[in-house]
Amino acid sequence: MEFDFPLWPELLNKMPGEMDKPLISRRLVDSDSSLAEASNEAPKVGILGSGDFARSLAIRLVGSGFSVVVGSRNPKRMVGLFPSAAQVTFQAEAIGSPEVIFVATFREHYSSLCGLSDQLAGKILVDVSNPTEQEHLQHRKSNAEYLASLFPTCTVVKAFNVISAWTLQAGPRDGNRQVPICSDQPEAKRVVSELAHTMGFMPVDMGSLASAREVEAMPLHLLPSWKVPTILALWLFLFFYAYNFIRDVLQPYVQEGKNKFYKLPLSVVNTTLPCVAYVLLSLVYLPGTLAATLQLWRGTKYRRFPDWLDHWLQHRKQIGLLSFFCAALHAIYSVCLPVRLSYRYDLVNLAVKQSTLGFVALVLSTLHTLTYGWTRAFEESRYKFYLPPTFTLTLLVPCVIILAKILFFLPCLSHRLSKIRRGWEKDNAVKFTLPMDHASTQKTSHV
Repeated sequence: MEFDFPLWPELLNKMPGEMDKPLISRRLVDSDSSLAEASNEAPKVGILGSGDFARSLAIRLVGSGFSVVVGSRNPKRMVGLFPSAAQVTFQAEAIGSPEVIFVATFREHYSSLCGLSDQLAGKILVDVSNPTEQEHLQHRKSNAEYLASLFPTCTVVKAFNVISAWTLQAGPRDGNRQVPICSDQPEAKRVVSELAHTMGFMPVDMGSLASAREVEAMPLHLLPSWKVPTILALWLFLFFYAYNFIRDVLQPYVQEGKNKFYKLPLSVVNTTLPCVAYVLLSLVYLPGTLAATLQLWRGTKYRRFPDWLDHWLQHRKQIGLLSFFCAALHAIYSVCLPVRLSYRYDLVNLAVKQSTLGFVALVLSTLHTLTYGWTRAFEESRYKFYLPPTFTLTLLVPCVIILAKILFFLPCLSHRLSKIRRGWEKDNAVKFTLPMDHASTQKTSHV
């Protein structure tokens, strides 16, 4: 099946900077003379549906140089909501000439289009719908696969479902430029990919239409990279909160008969927050230490890390930001509450990524904690219910990381690790010589 759009190469030659800007303003949309009438030679694209997404899609397509025909059940009522350059008519009339037709309706309305199946034969249907979380779990078929089963003579392409109506009007930005595309027909994917590129987006080939279910699940994942770090921070908070509750509230009540439950909402929370922040900050650097150790053991950088370590490395930024968040909350609590100075951990973790400043913050925090608790760690009265002071628990991981970093700075290990990260392999017969400035290149490593 061939689809020919001869003018799309000219549209692709648009300056990329122009596509990053909003194509038309609301004032222009509302005006009858908002957009010049599209050229008769412009590629024609159809849209079935007249909702918010269909309206934003029409605005973007018109601004990108396409001739747009919108099919609606009530065109007279909807015509004023679309740019004047877009033709708004009945659905049967809208699908006559365009070869690419966007289906911008909900899944439950797909069956209402079955009466147009003869006219839609041989055309490309672009499904832009998204299921709710309940619908995604309820239906075994994706919306796109369901649409393809209703129109077997058409080629269905899943695309643009991850793009919001606002993004279509305002223009793509760095965070929402990619458009996943999947279809069983490579030629149809090529056509829709060129269309997406012309609109200023970056098409991403996701394979066959069987991937549509995965593509439709993308908008359902709220901040997926934050899920594991948030759960980790929550569990750390619950652990240290329970630990401090046993030591500071339960032990005085059981052994001394003192009621200190008033500390639960404020004092215990304020004692817990720096512990969580400190441990999270150390967990930013622990995976890098483990990765370096693994590379030294294997003698190569070309073997994959275990999946758990790979995911840990990818979540370092989120863990560091959560560490900073807990430290900021602790600072606010400390200012608002008459808390003793000894509880105020000075966590200078403004740099939460894998950087020199972030490691300096970890070292300063460790030195502060050691200075604060060196004598207290050996006092018998501090071991309430035979539990060691909280700060001794928080010191375990940071001390291991700092000792490992010191070992990695030794010339015998530092030189070998630098060679590995620049491509040297232990079992390789090719000799490798580091340049004189290998120390500066080591700082650029992402591990």
